[in-house]
Amino acid sequence: MAVFELPGWTALAPALILAVTGLVLFVFDSISPNSTNRSLLAGTAAGGALVSLAVAVWFTFAGVGTPTVDGGLGEISILGGQLVVDQLALYFMIVVAIVTALITVASYDYLVDHTYQAEYYSLIILAATGMSLMAAANSLVTIFIALELASLPSYALVAILKDNRGSVEAGLKYFLIGALSSAIFVYGISLVYGATGHLQLENIAAVISGGDVDGYGGLLGLGILMLIGGFAFKTASVPFHFWAPEAYEGAPAPVSAFLSSASKAAGFVIAFRVFTTAFPLGETTALIGVEWTHAFIILAIVTMTVGNFAAATQDNVKRMLAYSSIGHAGYALIGLAGLTADGGEFVMGAAMMHLLVYGFMNTGAFLFVGLAERWEVGRTFEDYNGLSTQAPVACAAMAVFLFSLAGIPPFGGFFSKFFLFMGAIEASAETTAMLAVAAALVVNSALSLYYYSRLVKALWIEEPSTTRDRLAQPTGLYAAIIVAAVMTVVILPGFGPVVDTALEAATAIVG
Repeated sequence: MAVFELPGWTALAPALILAVTGLVLFVFDSISPNSTNRSLLAGTAAGGALVSLAVAVWFTFAGVGTPTVDGGLGEISILGGQLVVDQLALYFMIVVAIVTALITVASYDYLVDHTYQAEYYSLIILAATGMSLMAAANSLVTIFIALELASLPSYALVAILKDNRGSVEAGLKYFLIGALSSAIFVYGISLVYGATGHLQLENIAAVISGGDVDGYGGLLGLGILMLIGGFAFKTASVPFHFWAPEAYEGAPAPVSAFLSSASKAAGFVIAFRVFTTAFPLGETTALIGVEWTHAFIILAIVTMTVGNFAAATQDNVKRMLAYSSIGHAGYALIGLAGLTADGGEFVMGAAMMHLLVYGFMNTGAFLFVGLAERWEVGRTFEDYNGLSTQAPVACAAMAVFLFSLAGIPPFGGFFSKFFLFMGAIEASAETTAMLAVAAALVVNSALSLYYYSRLVKALWIEEPSTTRDRLAQPTGLYAAIIVAAVMTVVILPGFGPVVDTALEAATAIVG
């Protein structure tokens, strides 16, 4: 049967496969609660993520959600339009599935002595399910439900090392700040509903475009501002970034990788969809008196600057990567900052490209830290001195991740940052403030090269500060790290399909 002949709900198959995988893990844990069969648990979780990835890629190439398939609508609507599957949704479902597969494979070795094996994998898969649904959510209600489905397991994952005070403390801080941001987000939803009378994104846009919000412009503006605050928390953007360094440092390294890559991508996809669909720039500006893109211009500059300058002052490697991830949230915010009333497809497409490449290079970097934790190397830059003499393959992969994060050619991060820079320059023709964003991108990328190079120097140039025993080579962690490194390298010469897919998805939603 051809793809477009299947029932409409099957378009959600990538998310549904993850949900079924999570339920299978729950059933297994119920039958054998004391099981420590790591191969079965990790294999089931990784298998579900890979099947979800394969289906999402298949749907993308088969044309699901494109105008050629559904008669020109450009999307497949489910539950009366509460969920939609289009190119944007499938693109980010692919990103989530990639990161989830890498994390579950790496966790096979990282959790070798952990008590709560099945619970851990169930929480990972349930969080990934929420993130996939976030990509397809088309109503402020379904967005909030999907957001909470992704967030609640994440709180437990951060604190899953119950005997580790740092993990429990990080989980508590993450939960408290998350609860506050959820309250702000819900209040924003209520204000938007009060001003427009609708929760579905297209209906909100229709009311705003029709000028039926007279007298409620201030209410709408305040609601939009609160929605931005909710998105800023999920993407670890300033000033809602305080949870990220604590959570990433205290959580198990695979969980840190998962939150800083998949969760960030999921946060951006709902921001992209909400602000391009529900709040048409020209009409919304006429009602509230200010362009909402100005908020994202400020957020982008401040987030990338605060993140990179804070990262440059760190001596703890994991904390450095945490602040670095905040800086990269600033880069991705350029995708929203560069939107104009006439479009902005290129700059949003560039942000989507960056989030895909970031999924490989950032996940790999955190997994390397997890490998070092398993070797009991230590946490500071000095502890990593001379590690390449005993683990040259892993250290070479880490050098690839770090140079790609800094935007050095010939790695994937260079190309995605180049597209972001060109998108910001193109948008500056409409908004001169985007020149400041482009300049901030260049300056912060140069600064990031400084602190990334510090770790490369420690790994490859410095002499070991202590004598280490022979280092183990855990199969799962090594496999995930090497796959991430290879993709970080080969994605550049193979960037054509990524560029085309991202730009088509951006054009469909912005246009």
